[in-house]
Amino acid sequence: MKKNKFLTKIILGLSAVGPGLFLIGYNIGTGSVTTMAKVGAEYGMSLTWALVLSAFFTYVLMVAYGKMTLVTGHTALYNIKNNFRFGSWLAVYIMIALIIGELLSLVGIMGIVSDLLSEGTRLIWGGQGLHNFWITLILVTGLYLLLWFGRYQVFEKILIFFVILMGLSFILVFFMVRPSVTAILEGLIPGIPQKPGAFALIAAIAGTTCSAAVFIMRSTVVAEKGWTSKDLNMEKKDAAVSASAMFLLSLIIMAVSAGTLHVMGMKLNDTIDMISLFEPLGGKAAAFILILGIAGAGISTVFPIILIAPWLISDFTGKKRNIRSPMYRILGLTGILFGFGSLFLKATPPIIMVLSQAFQALILPAVSIPVFILINRKNLVKQETAKSGLNAGLVAVIAFSLITSYFAIIGLIHH
Repeated sequence: MKKNKFLTKIILGLSAVGPGLFLIGYNIGTGSVTTMAKVGAEYGMSLTWALVLSAFFTYVLMVAYGKMTLVTGHTALYNIKNNFRFGSWLAVYIMIALIIGELLSLVGIMGIVSDLLSEGTRLIWGGQGLHNFWITLILVTGLYLLLWFGRYQVFEKILIFFVILMGLSFILVFFMVRPSVTAILEGLIPGIPQKPGAFALIAAIAGTTCSAAVFIMRSTVVAEKGWTSKDLNMEKKDAAVSASAMFLLSLIIMAVSAGTLHVMGMKLNDTIDMISLFEPLGGKAAAFILILGIAGAGISTVFPIILIAPWLISDFTGKKRNIRSPMYRILGLTGILFGFGSLFLKATPPIIMVLSQAFQALILPAVSIPVFILINRKNLVKQETAKSGLNAGLVAVIAFSLITSYFAIIGLIHH
């Protein structure tokens, strides 16, 4: 009897953090792996402070957007559109910026995943391995078939599986590398390395962790879960689980890179450089673990990306989300076709990936300022207006978003 009660508690606990796990899968994908690995390779643990701030502000905005959705019964863009004088224009800007940012990410993601899987086929069969075009074609076809026949609940389970696979892969190497605790603690002291590209990488840390798309998507995912204003405490716990897991996984990836690529003097400009992240394990088995982990991370991110345009349109119009509707299937197909983009660009997928994450930082002010205003409107959220702690956090987020936007502009100009 006690055993059954214990199992019931575990099942209830896992179901409670469904939206958080979905967003971990969405946020900790190939973009995070590439960005954190590149940061660790070039600067060791010296930018840990930027990751800590990004993760904390992620929690603050997740709580704010989740609360606003549960109390009002409407998703983010719908609230922004209908509660500001020029709300429709702001909502359209957010939609377009998020879609562009996510499609840029998709180009980098599919490029990295196809590069790694091509290397995997080379390790198995020898020779040059399967060409990137055929790998991309197989992935694009498979993912679109899952979108065509699948449902949200199926996607959630697939994402959880790949998140666990990716996490275990890096945790294993983390304990083998045993990064210096002193180096991590020293990295908590804010400082900007006087090297080219530092601004872009700081912006990329913010863009990939404290991603504007995550908060808009969280609003939709929380609504999809069926939660109401009675679940506010559950929503806060879920946000804490999600933000904490994002921080820990990102820190582990950065530390693994600092203990491998940084020590070897590598900068991670090419996808195949990632294989060296698992250098302590050595051999083909280590390469396959990394390939599966990062490919899993990439695939876990692709599902939400190809759904973001139709989800945002449903959010904006206030219409029901129907993954099998013609709009979802047509826009999903359009989005997934961007997976072929890296085959036509000169820049390597890791560079594309980091720049796309830096671009994400530019959108953060547009989602942090509106939620601060809306969550304090009594006519909208009634007695559930933000308390002093949440308001202080939101003000800090706005300041952080403006600073990292400046860093993103400087970094993108210099690239």
